Amino acid sequence: MQRTIVHMMRHGEVHNPEGILYGRLPNFHLSDTGARQAATVAESLADHDITAVFASPLQRAQETATPIARSHGLDIITADGLIEADNVFEGLKVSVGDGALRRPRNWPKMRDPFTPSWGEPYIQLAHRMLAVATKARDTAKGHEAVCVSHQLPVYTLRRFLEGQRLWHDPRRRQCSLASVTSLMYDGDALVDIVYSEPAGASDPRATGA
Repeated sequence: MQRTIVHMMRHGEVHNPEGILYGRLPNFHLSDTGARQAATVAESLADHDITAVFASPLQRAQETATPIARSHGLDIITADGLIEADNVFEGLKVSVGDGALRRPRNWPKMRDPFTPSWGEPYIQLAHRMLAVATKARDTAKGHEAVCVSHQLPVYTLRRFLEGQRLWHDPRRRQCSLASVTSLMYDGDALVDIVYSEPAGASDPRATGA
């Protein structure tokens, strides 16, 4: 059997001084800390047998993928399936106690945390992420691939593959900034999932996420 590893990576910290939910909005780039996180992960993967690097089309993911691709002499393959989840609160402040969640007109959008009612269905998110992971596995057969995405997409894929319910408490996500969730394959069969934090841990509630 061929051993293939697909590293599902979350992007580094984003420059977000207003603390909004930026979602799919353009022009949100890595902070200085985020750039260092990306470089740290690239260094940790420098001696790995990486033959393909995929990334979400959003700027923060592309910037995170760049040092990894460069260190292996690869071009980044942009994959729309790795993009951040759609969210009706995009562009607003949504931390606990912030404006958007305190406004009665927004409460109907929060009626169903299981689908969820405020954004892209978890199952749809899991399926599109799995499609990219499968493509990455097939592209890097017998080697390793990196896919740079976002917190909710990466964590939802992991829960889906582990057979867990997809709705969850976002404060408890194990998916730190620039973390790596590695999918281990023997042939086409997923045999293990390994989580690591080469750039250190971070708070899942951080507005730079």
